[in-house]
Order: sequence, then C-alpha cells, then structure tokens
Amino acid sequence: MLKFSPILLAILYALAMYRFSAWRTGKELDSKSTELADPKLKKLTDRMAASLEIDRIRVNIYEIDPVNGLAAPDGRIFITRGFYRKYQNNEVSAEEIASVIAHEMGHVALGHSKRRMIDFSGQNALRTAMIMVLNRFLPGVGVLVANAVTSLLASKLSRSDEYEADAYAAALLTKAGIGVEPQKSLFHKLDALTKSHSGAAPAWLLSHPKTAERIAALEVLEARWTPTR
Repeated sequence: MLKFSPILLAILYALAMYRFSAWRTGKELDSKSTELADPKLKKLTDRMAASLEIDRIRVNIYEIDPVNGLAAPDGRIFITRGFYRKYQNNEVSAEEIASVIAHEMGHVALGHSKRRMIDFSGQNALRTAMIMVLNRFLPGVGVLVANAVTSLLASKLSRSDEYEADAYAAALLTKAGIGVEPQKSLFHKLDALTKSHSGAAPAWLLSHPKTAERIAALEVLEARWTPTR
C-alpha cells in the first residue's frame, strides 16, 4: 500500500487543485468583467449566432490590459479590455475581433476550456507523483525530469487544441459569411499587438503552433471550402 501512496496523494492533490482553480477563476472573472455592448460587433456575433441557430452570443469584457481572448470553463467568452482598446483605436477590425470570439467559442464547443483546467490539475498531480517517485532513485534530478515531461505534454495538448479551435472558427466564420480572411490578417498582426508595456503575450501564442503554420492550415480549409469554377 505504501508504494502506491504517492499516486493516491497526487490524485487527491489534483482533485483539490481542480476545485480550487475553478472557484478562483470564476471569482476573478465575476469581479473583473462586464458584458460587451458594441453595436458593430453585435451585428457580427448575431450572424454567427444565426449560423449556429442560437438566440445570441454573449461576449464579456475582462478588465485587464494584456491583449487576449479566453474561454472560461463555465462556457463564457471574454475579450480583454486591452484587446478591445486595439479595436477602438482601429488597430484591429470588428471582423478580426469576431474571429477571436469564434475561436474561443471553438474551445467551449470542443470541450477544451473545461478540459484544460482538468489537464492543468492532472499535470500538477503527475508532476508531484513523478517527483516523489523519481527522487527516490534520482535525488535532485527527479524534479527536472518531471518538469520536462509535464511541460512537453502540456505543449502538445495546447497545440492540438489551437488547431481544432482555429478550424471550428474558420467553419463558423465561413458559414456566417464573414470568411477566413480576418483570422489570417489577425495572425499577421499578433507580433505588433503584443509589443506593449505589459510584455504579456496572448494565450494563443503561449506554447501554441507557429503563426505561419496556423495560417497555412486555414488556407487548406479555405481552399477546400471554396467552390471551383
């Protein structure tokens, strides 16, 4: 029984971390967000909602400066105040903001946002268990090995999720008559958009596929969906 104790402890730790992370995330978003009210953006989200045969798409403004979009585990969609300012300053278009909203909707629809929090808790549990086991045989080295393995796992999961969310957004934008071009044009702007005093990069740039690869994947989809004459 004793030899299984690190695994049992890791599982209990993962469950506790998941519940705490979900509670903390919800409280943070509740206290720092309001519903977005922008007529131009609403016209675009209404077109996407009609394509999905739902009444509306609610988008919230998250009151932080970094340029970002995110999908909460409870299914809510957020655009940061910093990103919205870029739109207000005409640095990004309404269609480009809509492409981010569609991307985050993809994370929700495909179960990524909820799974990511579970994955995060699970990765912490795996890291803890590996450290406890490996340190018995490789004192001082176990931490390095555990960190490397879990980081590699997280990166692989993140990249897969981003490609899937990109494809979902491309399909939704195409069906809504907005098209894939706003996604591609926004990707070209990302480097400039993230050069701010905060130094914070959007979530989609952290352990995510390279921009050129994402654009290439979108162009494959675009070519597949474009009628041949």
